[in-house]
Amino acid sequence: MLKVKPVAPERLPELLRRMPKAELHMHIEGSLEPELMFALARRNGLTLPYADVEALRSAYVFDDLQSFLDIYHAGTRVLRTEQDFYDMAHAYLVRAAADKVLHAEIFFDTQTHTSHGVAADVAVRGLHRACVDARAEFGISTGLILCFLRHLSEREALECLEQVLPQRELLLGVGLASSEVGHPPEKFARVFARARALGLRLVAHAGEEGPPAYIWSALDVLKVERIDHGVQAVQDAALMARLAHDRIPLTVCPLSNLKLRVFPTLNAHNLWRLMDAGIVATINSDDPAYFGGYINQNFIQTFAALGLNAQHAWQLASNSFEASFIDPAPKRQYAEQLQAFFETFV
Repeated sequence: MLKVKPVAPERLPELLRRMPKAELHMHIEGSLEPELMFALARRNGLTLPYADVEALRSAYVFDDLQSFLDIYHAGTRVLRTEQDFYDMAHAYLVRAAADKVLHAEIFFDTQTHTSHGVAADVAVRGLHRACVDARAEFGISTGLILCFLRHLSEREALECLEQVLPQRELLLGVGLASSEVGHPPEKFARVFARARALGLRLVAHAGEEGPPAYIWSALDVLKVERIDHGVQAVQDAALMARLAHDRIPLTVCPLSNLKLRVFPTLNAHNLWRLMDAGIVATINSDDPAYFGGYINQNFIQTFAALGLNAQHAWQLASNSFEASFIDPAPKRQYAEQLQAFFETFV
C-alpha cells in the first residue's frame, strides 16, 4: 500500500478530479442526458411526454429503485439505430475521459431495446464502435457487460444471451440488473452457468435494496467475481469477513444510493465501514444522467460528506483497477500511473 502524504482539504477536490481511476458500474442507458434524449427523439420522429429538457429533468425525483426504472425505461425508447447507441456511448466516454477515467466497464442491456423492436446486434455494434473510437481519441480502454433484467424470466435471459452470441467477441461479461427485491440471484443460475461456460466474466447487482442473502447467492450460486452495490453486506459480519478475505470487490454508487433513498443522507452512507473492513470498495456513478453526477461528482460529494482524505482517495482508485477485468500487464501500468500521480501531486 502506498503511504500518501496528507493533502490540504481545499486541494482534495482537485486531487479527486485529476487522479487516474476506473469506472466499473455505469449503465450506459443511464448516461442519456435529457438534451441528447430530445435530440434523438427529433432525429427519429418521436415525441417525448415532456414539454422540454427542464420538464424532463424535474421529473427525476424517485421514491425507490422501481420509480426510477419506470422513467429510465421510458427514456430508452428514443434509441432506435446503431448511430443512436454510438452517440450515447460516445457522449459518456467524452465525460469519462475528462474525469480521468482510464478504463470503463460499461453495462448495457438488450432486452429493453428488443422489446421496442430494436435488434440486439444494433445496440452491440453501436456501443462497440464508440468504444473503439474512444480508445483512439482518448486512450481510454473499455469493456461491455450485458446485463439481464431480473424482473423478467430466466428463459428470456437465456434468449437474450443467445441473441448476442454472434457478437460474443465484443463482450467482456454479463451482469444482473433491474428490480432487485423479489428477484433473487438464484433465479438466474442456468443463464450464468451458460455465460461462465462461454468464458464471460460474471458480475451481479446484489445487496442494494435486497438483503445480504442475495449477495451470498450471487457468490455461491451465480459464481460472480464482483458484486455491484453490496452496501447491505454490513448487516452480516460473516459476509463482510468473506468479502474482505476473498478480495471480492463491491462497486458502490453513493449518489445513486442517495437518490434512490437507500441512505437518507450522504453523511449516513456506509462506504467508510466497507473500507475499514478491508473490502475492495470502489466509487462509481451508476446512472449519472438521473442521479446528479458522474464519477468525479460521486467522489467529491462523498468525500465531503464522510470526511475522507487523500489516503482514502488512493485506496479507492487503486481498488478500481484491482477490481477491473483488465489484463495483468495494463493493470500494472495503470497502477504505476496512479502511484506516479500521487507522488507528483502530493
